[in-house]
Amino acid sequence: MKKNIIYIILIAIIGIIAFVPGVKDFLRDQFFPIATIENAVTVSEEDYDIDLQGINVPSTNLKNFKQKPLFLNFWGTWCPPCRKEWPSIQKLYDTRKENLDFVLIAMKDEETAVRKFLQENNYTVPVYIAQSPISEKLLPKAFPTTFLLDKTGRILIKEDAYRDWNTESVHKFIDTAIK
Repeated sequence: MKKNIIYIILIAIIGIIAFVPGVKDFLRDQFFPIATIENAVTVSEEDYDIDLQGINVPSTNLKNFKQKPLFLNFWGTWCPPCRKEWPSIQKLYDTRKENLDFVLIAMKDEETAVRKFLQENNYTVPVYIAQSPISEKLLPKAFPTTFLLDKTGRILIKEDAYRDWNTESVHKFIDTAIK
């Protein structure tokens, strides 16, 4: 009898986590605030050498962001999870753009589609299209892929999936990391 009650309770908990919207994200933020912290991996000078065509900002090279904290995101208008995380990235940008540089690189996308997406949604986060090869260290294997780099080029966060970037845990981590 006790075993049956325990099994029913476990099934109910698993069901709540799996099917109630927001519970899984809340638990992830509470127990795993940052997806990956890669203390040993640093982006080299060569890795930063990516020519970037500006979509809503002037064209530049990623090297110009070296020695500054950087939010680097690879995304595409064709990617539903990428589109889903955009509102939270815009909110993070609005609150942290003074202390953190933002570079969002549209991949496998046409310039006109990117411009249209940004205009339709009133997004102002700096967006680029890469005009030169991206190093293997940064080249995304999945979309979206986001890196948070400190001013020395060390990878503090690498997230290979959708994430709500406007959570308290992310803000606290960024504030601590960019000091």
